[in-house]
Amino acid sequence: MFSRRQMLQHSAFAAAAFTTPGLFAELIQTASMTEGPFYPDTLPLDTDNDLLILNDALTPAAGEVTHLTGRVLSATGEPIRNAFVEIWQCDNNGAYLHSGTGNADNRDSNFQGYGRFLTDSKGQYYFRTIKPVPYPGRTPHIHFGISRNGKRIFTTQMLVKGHPGNESDGLFRRINDPKLRETVLVDFQPLPDSKIGALSANFDLVLGHTLEELEDGTLGGGIGKSEWSQQGRGFGPGRGARQPR
Repeated sequence: MFSRRQMLQHSAFAAAAFTTPGLFAELIQTASMTEGPFYPDTLPLDTDNDLLILNDALTPAAGEVTHLTGRVLSATGEPIRNAFVEIWQCDNNGAYLHSGTGNADNRDSNFQGYGRFLTDSKGQYYFRTIKPVPYPGRTPHIHFGISRNGKRIFTTQMLVKGHPGNESDGLFRRINDPKLRETVLVDFQPLPDSKIGALSANFDLVLGHTLEELEDGTLGGGIGKSEWSQQGRGFGPGRGARQPR
């Protein structure tokens, strides 16, 4: 029911948007932010869109369960179909799925730490994950990488709206324009009728120009370098991608 309600709401908005002259004139492109040093140096065996359950394990990851939805849009508001969305974040103990992470001894072995999803015809994506927690020196955040045709085209981070750590976060403070700051701040709201206190969050990404590529034709990490270029694989929503539930 959650999935169906979300999809209907998004569809209704899209229908209204494309029949209302000038509605997308106010669209602000999402602020880009650095990838950071902790994109997984070894991807997990399970890379689907449910970060709480590893393969067929029975024990879920610790943290506040969050249903994360959104759309990937062009600068003019058109949905971007088949955009490859990657997210990665630290676990509830502040440890990343990376060999150089801090607090590695306390890493939650049940947390996937990374997920992927291929957007549908309306540009929509879905992940089940945890509400981000502070990492030493950083406010809570989730990393996003968007790729198309095997190349990373956009990178940013999603922050928790209203968190006290935002104003002292060095990367967030680099975004000088208040309107641009708002594009990476997301509300986490209680999911109606959830018996486990789950949350919902919606993060729409409005893409601007393609980020400048490095000399080798990639953007540092992400699908363009770690899988497509080096291993010659195609990509999709991840093995056994789970739908909202």
